[in-house]
Amino acid sequence: MTKQVEGVSEKIIACAKEEFLQKGYSDASLRTIAEKAGTTTGSIYSRFKDKEGLFSAIVEPAADHLVQMFLHTQETFHGLEEEQQPKEMKHYVSSGMVEMIDYIYDNFEVFELLLDASYGTKFQDFVERLVETEYTYKYMDVIHYRTEDGEVITEDFIHIMTRALFESMFEVVRHKMTKEKALRYMDMLEKYHYGGWNAILKWE
Repeated sequence: MTKQVEGVSEKIIACAKEEFLQKGYSDASLRTIAEKAGTTTGSIYSRFKDKEGLFSAIVEPAADHLVQMFLHTQETFHGLEEEQQPKEMKHYVSSGMVEMIDYIYDNFEVFELLLDASYGTKFQDFVERLVETEYTYKYMDVIHYRTEDGEVITEDFIHIMTRALFESMFEVVRHKMTKEKALRYMDMLEKYHYGGWNAILKWE
């Protein structure tokens, strides 16, 4: 078995990031990536299997880590006594969002790829992975939220609002905000969403 030359994989990944950011996954060329990395397409195939394998090598660790961060916050929150959850929700949401923003800004280019260059890969609807967790709906079960008119809040509505929150959060990446500006934006966004929920909900 031929021994792989050290540093080539790192060079391929660096050049692939640039190519994917410029052209998106679908239009990116392995031939161009190989030329810029000073290697061959065969070298890319031997290391990453195919174009999606190369894209996955770049984005999957960060994508998985962000999902796990969100799950950890949710699991910790749902470990509280049920009567404590309504009182603590705002704190957990706020601190969890700040933690996620910190991580996003530590891996900014990767999240640019996930959000705007991943069409045609399994990551093209990455936001849905964050929304579709079992914990998204558990909180409503605990506190039995209803609207002012007495109508039970449905899972469809929770899904739409949760997705809207995450899509809004990721706008900091799409608009290339500074981290300082992004944190101010998130503070306003949280207040906006809480104001909306408080306008339509009542305790059962």
